[in-house]
Amino acid sequence: MYTKQFEIRWSDVDANHHLANSAYTNFMSHTRMAFLMEKGFTLKELAHFNIGPVVFYEHMYYFKEVFMGKPLTVSLEVSGLSEDGTFFKFDHNFYNHKGENIAHCEMLGAWMDLKTRKLVGLPAELLATTKTFPKTKNYKELTKEDTRVGGKKPVHLSL
Repeated sequence: MYTKQFEIRWSDVDANHHLANSAYTNFMSHTRMAFLMEKGFTLKELAHFNIGPVVFYEHMYYFKEVFMGKPLTVSLEVSGLSEDGTFFKFDHNFYNHKGENIAHCEMLGAWMDLKTRKLVGLPAELLATTKTFPKTKNYKELTKEDTRVGGKKPVHLSL
């Protein structure tokens, strides 16, 4: 399991004086990018291969409040990867200063070619690195069908 510690700042709390839901998203994003960079997915490498990560969804579950002035630990484990590395699913857990699990998030994303704006598999060098990623107990190999399990499709306005 990969973990990252944060200090909850004034700008991270909402009108209820607890951690704002947007702050959870920011902490997860920072944790993911720190993890990926430590694994060799640096901004320089991503630019070299002309790829970037995109998020399909983040499904949050909140269990307990956390407040400013207390440290927060955010974990990351991989719960799924596609064979070619195009799709990835990360699980994040949030822990307060007592080690209590205060929130959980399931996040699904993919890699995108920044020129064509289409989804793309990982280059061999980066794909090999994914074998070392910390995995959840329920880890599975993802398929394109796994990205549509919620059955959500766009519904456009009639203008």
